[in-house]
Amino acid sequence: MARLSRDFYAQDTLEAARQLLGKYLIRCLDGQLLAGRIVETEAYIGRCDKACHAYGYRRTARTETLFAPPGTAYIYLIYGMYHCLNFVTEPQGEPAAVLLRAIQPVAGGDVMARLRYGDKPMTAYRRKNFLNGPGKVCRALALTRAENGLDLTGDTLFLCDGTEDAGLPPFPAPAKELVVTGPRIGVDYAEEARDFPWRFRLEEA
Repeated sequence: MARLSRDFYAQDTLEAARQLLGKYLIRCLDGQLLAGRIVETEAYIGRCDKACHAYGYRRTARTETLFAPPGTAYIYLIYGMYHCLNFVTEPQGEPAAVLLRAIQPVAGGDVMARLRYGDKPMTAYRRKNFLNGPGKVCRALALTRAENGLDLTGDTLFLCDGTEDAGLPPFPAPAKELVVTGPRIGVDYAEEARDFPWRFRLEEA
């Protein structure tokens, strides 16, 4: 199956965050493909960004994955209960990554709904808030710290330009979309970095 190469992730983090919009995230879970279209991302760059866990090249047990080769999954836990998936970018040794904030379900939606909500019915409210946050996405894809460090060019978790690249039926994306930028969410502590317009999301035109 075709997938984004390591060269894609090795590029500038802001460019990667923008170019990841509209790509497809594929998770192979127990032999089944779960897929979502990326509609919201945030960029984090350690060398200049006080919101980044590795700001100033700070290396800890938690941040070590940020220094890994581009195309590595960086998954961390926040508030002791929510996991967040990031795609490591830029050359190895440069701590930078793109946080996955939201996806649209494309394949395996029933499995993702069960992982997210258990046996609760899919109400209109739950459908609206199904995959519109990083913790929600990780729960729906069964991603935890156990998957931290996964190679995104491997077979367990990877990204594609189109669903056909993963052997799935074509997905009808909106004909016209706009890329909207703005400040990131939940980084008020980061001084001047809290205002960086490093959040990218797709909206229908």
